[in-house]
Amino acid sequence: MLERASGAESRDSQRRGVRQPGIWRGPLAGMAQGELQHGGLRGTAFPGWRLLSAFIALLLVAVLLVFFNADAFYVRSLQVDGQQYLTREEVFALANVAGQHIFFVNAGDIRDNILRSSSVADARVHPGWPPDMLRISLEERQPALAWEESGVTNWIDLQGRVMLQREERADLLLVRALASPAGLPAPNVSLDEAIVNGALQVQGLLPQLQALNFHPDKGLGYTAAGGWQVWLGSGAGMADRMLVYEALVGDLSRRGIQPVEINVANPHSPYYIVAGSQ
Repeated sequence: MLERASGAESRDSQRRGVRQPGIWRGPLAGMAQGELQHGGLRGTAFPGWRLLSAFIALLLVAVLLVFFNADAFYVRSLQVDGQQYLTREEVFALANVAGQHIFFVNAGDIRDNILRSSSVADARVHPGWPPDMLRISLEERQPALAWEESGVTNWIDLQGRVMLQREERADLLLVRALASPAGLPAPNVSLDEAIVNGALQVQGLLPQLQALNFHPDKGLGYTAAGGWQVWLGSGAGMADRMLVYEALVGDLSRRGIQPVEINVANPHSPYYIVAGSQ
C-alpha cells in the first residue's frame, strides 16, 4: 500500500510541477522550414506580384521600342527665334542635326556648328519634345559697313568680321577696295578693325559721303569736290587729319595750285601731287 501511495504521489507531483511544451498541430505544422521563404510559401508566394513585374518590364520594352522607332522623336526641323537675316532652313543646315534622335542630340555641338556662320554672334540651344524638339535662339551680327571688291559686296561688322550681304542697305557706308589688303575678303575672314574704325570716323565727319575708296598703302580716301583724290590712312585720329587736310587745301588754293592727290595719312608729314609730277 505504501508503494502504491508513493507512486501516486509522484505522479501527482509531476502533473503539478512540470510543464510540457505545447505543439500546434495546425495545417502548417507538417511543412518543412525550408518551404518558408521571405515571409511567403514556396510555390504560393503572391503570384500577382510576379505578373505585375512582368507587365512593367514588357511595358518598358514597348516604350523604348516606340521611343527609338517613332519618327516623331527624330529631328526633321527646328524652331528659330531672334533671326533677322538668316532663314530657318539655313539655321537647320548649320546645326547639322537632321535625322538625329533627340536622345542623342548634343546641344553644345549644335551651338558650335551654328557659330561657324559669320552671321551669328551667339546661339542658345533648347532641346525639348515633339513637335518643337529643338528651339534655337539666335543673336545675329550687325553690319557696320559694306565692302566692295572685285565686283563682290560683303558686309563688315564692327570687329572687321566679313559677312554675306543679306540685302541692300542704303544706310551703310560703302568702301570700294582698289586693291585687297589681304586677299579677297570672304565670310569668316576678318578685316583690320582700324579700317572699319577709320571709315566710320570719316562717315561721322562727312555724312554726305556715300562711299569711300581703300588702298592697302594709302588707306581710306575719297574724291573731293575739286576733283582730286584725298587719302586719309586708317585707324583713329581722322578728325586731326581732316584739319590738316583743310589747312593744306586752303594753302594750295591761295597759291593757285591744282593737286591731283592730297595725302594726309601721316598728319605730321602730309604731301600733295600735281599733274605731271608722278
